[in-house]
Amino acid sequence: MAELWSIVIVLVATFIGSFGPIFFKRAALQLRWRFHWRFVPEALRNPNLYLGAGLPFIGTLLFIPALKGGDVSVLYPLISTQYIWASLWSMKWLGERMNTLKWAGIALIIAGVTLINIAA
Repeated sequence: MAELWSIVIVLVATFIGSFGPIFFKRAALQLRWRFHWRFVPEALRNPNLYLGAGLPFIGTLLFIPALKGGDVSVLYPLISTQYIWASLWSMKWLGERMNTLKWAGIALIIAGVTLINIAA
């Protein structure tokens, strides 16, 4: 069984890391995609790319010490909660819509994470 502090750290890490895809999408919407070497300087000036890469990296750094408090088989599935956060953020900040199947997927993620932690 994982210690409570390690579960909390993993959940905080997933919360922080879930912003990464949102910033990557914002960067993608801002950039003029061309398959040419001059694309690279334009991309490197986009702060959304740095946030898109940096926030999941921070989440990963938080996850590492959390592993001391529990089994990987219990803590690692908690990372799937990041998909839930990203779905909620995509609705809020990108105007994306959720349908019944997407909500069902979120429910299955929650059920799966719950079952894994109950079984531990």
